[in-house]
Amino acid sequence: MIKFLIILNFVFSASAFVSVNRKVKIDKSLWASELDDDIGAVPPLGYFDPLGYIIDEEKFIRYRAVERKHGRIAMVAMLGTFVHNNKWTFDGYLSPSSGLKFSDIDSGIAGLFQVPPIGLAQVVLFCGFVELFLWPASELSGDYGIRLGPINNWGEQPAKYYRQKNAELNNGRAAMMGILGIFVQEIVTGQNLAEQAGTGHFSPFGVSIEN
Repeated sequence: MIKFLIILNFVFSASAFVSVNRKVKIDKSLWASELDDDIGAVPPLGYFDPLGYIIDEEKFIRYRAVERKHGRIAMVAMLGTFVHNNKWTFDGYLSPSSGLKFSDIDSGIAGLFQVPPIGLAQVVLFCGFVELFLWPASELSGDYGIRLGPINNWGEQPAKYYRQKNAELNNGRAAMMGILGIFVQEIVTGQNLAEQAGTGHFSPFGVSIEN
């Protein structure tokens, strides 16, 4: 299945925690509260904008939406990496006409280039459908009305709102750096994450830890 699913993962990550309202209905008047409440401004860096990109509230809302989406994508991509590196794939054929099985696809970033063009086109079209109709990118709050009972019942437990939103942003930031690092390591070392871990080969200079 490999990186084929990681591309799918790149769009499926628009569903977590954002918007503090007492109903599932989205209250767009609360968008700016993330700036007012210092959501995401956590130690050790706090409010981090060294280049001064955030010049007004509107730009903050837009950039925060982009950060949130990329973080969600990266978190699912990291999960996909762990799954695929363990060689958990679908049975059967990815492309019957080409005789290409899911298990034939490499588990690293190279697997992306082994998916037939028509398969990639289907992924892109599906991603477009998700972005336009299912979880529209125009919803900058990132709140798609998904509630999981006591897990994110912010109306009844407001403290969860701040903790979960900060947790999502922090985990997303870590995942963005993590997945980027994994891609670079795979390209430099020629091994996926699991292979690197198994051999202790984390050095970009081609020297294993064992050596």
